[in-house]
Amino acid sequence: MFKIDRRLLAHFEWPTLLLMLLIVGCGLASILSATYTPERTLSPHFIRQALWCLIGLAVMVMMMSFDYRRIDRYGYVAYGAILLLLALVPIIGISGGGSRRWIGVGPATIQPSEFMKVGLVVALARHLHRQVGEPRLALRALVVPAILFALPAALILKQPDLGTVIALGMGGFTVVLLAGLPARLLLIAAAIAVPAFPYLWQHLKPYQQQRIVSFANPDADPLGSGYHVIQSKIAIGSGGFSGKGYLRGTQNQLNFIPEQHTDFIFSVYAEEWGFVGGVVLIGLYVALIVRCTVIASRSRDNLGALLVGGLTATIFWQALINLAMTTGSLPVVGITLPFLSYGGSSMLTLIASVGLIMNVSMRRYTF
Repeated sequence: MFKIDRRLLAHFEWPTLLLMLLIVGCGLASILSATYTPERTLSPHFIRQALWCLIGLAVMVMMMSFDYRRIDRYGYVAYGAILLLLALVPIIGISGGGSRRWIGVGPATIQPSEFMKVGLVVALARHLHRQVGEPRLALRALVVPAILFALPAALILKQPDLGTVIALGMGGFTVVLLAGLPARLLLIAAAIAVPAFPYLWQHLKPYQQQRIVSFANPDADPLGSGYHVIQSKIAIGSGGFSGKGYLRGTQNQLNFIPEQHTDFIFSVYAEEWGFVGGVVLIGLYVALIVRCTVIASRSRDNLGALLVGGLTATIFWQALINLAMTTGSLPVVGITLPFLSYGGSSMLTLIASVGLIMNVSMRRYTF
């Protein structure tokens, strides 16, 4: 099953792989810096992340080895398996940091909500690919996509993990939009969302409400809810034009930056590499997104186009929200920076996503 036809190697997607590896390399270097101590150069976080990257590359090969058109048959199976894992989290899950999001698998832990980022896109692409090109996507056709999103969203919100739900929603919405979502439904959704905000506000956790309040005025609670954004902005600003140098970021090394190896990894990177390094990193993300968009546009069928479009959008929105969050342009919602932030399940999911994208690209000549 996991065997790549040699004829496909002539169309191997080298640019996408190279761009991904460059960003992953920046991430490993930043995690090493964020967890560095003079007594221990290679931290356990760095070693675990490096191992997850290697496992991810193996999974990427698996994702490229089968014909992606099999998703038309097995897409719901993959989605259902991940949904089952999500349902098991409250029962056998492992708690950490006030949340229950992980399941123990031998010496490692996995986060099923990360896998659902791919599972939801796969299920939506499988459901909607035959309806692409219709003048208007019928309203009744949105019932199944709404259910496909609502089931995992409800389970993930109980963990609680608002950031992952947002990432799921943005990726899923993009698939539906590409499939032909009529513009009038956007207006209807906006009209519903505005009056529903007070209801949603009451169901947010107190710390989530405080994060939104602190977004408007982080200085109101500089040692509490506003601390994350204030320290992140100080770190980014202190990097200046060319940065302080690798392993020389004072905000990082003195542990002023909270969650410096996960949600706020960009603050560590920007302090050390400055404006120049930040432009280079963002340029790599833009190049990766553009390349994946080209692959989607060149896909020979709607299934491949929706699959690549949804996976690309998930990476794009996650990166955009994280960068906006760390610079104080959006509230802190707990979204990691793709390929850079520490997290085994996240890295595995992202590299697998790139594998599926490359799968579609390699098979555009096989029809």
